[in-house]
Amino acid sequence: MKLATAALLLGLVVMVAAREEEEENDPCVYENLPYEDTGLCKGLDVFYPEVGNVACMFIPDCNNFRHKITDWMEPIVKFPGALEGATYTLMMVDPDAPSRSEPTKKYWRHWLVTDIKGNDLKKGNIQGQVLTRSWNMESFLNRFHLREPEASTQFMTQNSQDSPMIQAFRGGVRYFKDKPK
Repeated sequence: MKLATAALLLGLVVMVAAREEEEENDPCVYENLPYEDTGLCKGLDVFYPEVGNVACMFIPDCNNFRHKITDWMEPIVKFPGALEGATYTLMMVDPDAPSRSEPTKKYWRHWLVTDIKGNDLKKGNIQGQVLTRSWNMESFLNRFHLREPEASTQFMTQNSQDSPMIQAFRGGVRYFKDKPK
């Protein structure tokens, strides 16, 4: 038994050491948003497979991530605080599309999914009705009696089409819980 425990412990030590070496060789700098940009950061996780959880972070300026993000499929979104019996709506918007310097498509709505079950939302299993046509956000919120976001987050990346000046491309995700009837 002691031999098995020692072997397991040695295996864990080797794995931890290998992981630390991997992180030391990672050219990416994972940077949190500055405090003044964290107002929307409350309880939501957003995962892109190549980067990991980008909630309240800048997309790293390495491995061509800032260009690739424009081609990736929608992220995996999780809300650990979702109530199992509740129904949620997920909205992903870009408040300054296509760039901060020229936000000609301000509050561009990338996608909206309604009728997401709380239990699925905890796991990142986003299934529901997708709304893709053009719609007015205020009218939508009023029509469906949606209140303040239950959870939200944002992440930023410099749009690969922008100049290298400090112009951030902001992505935001919000969940709204239906008002009790």
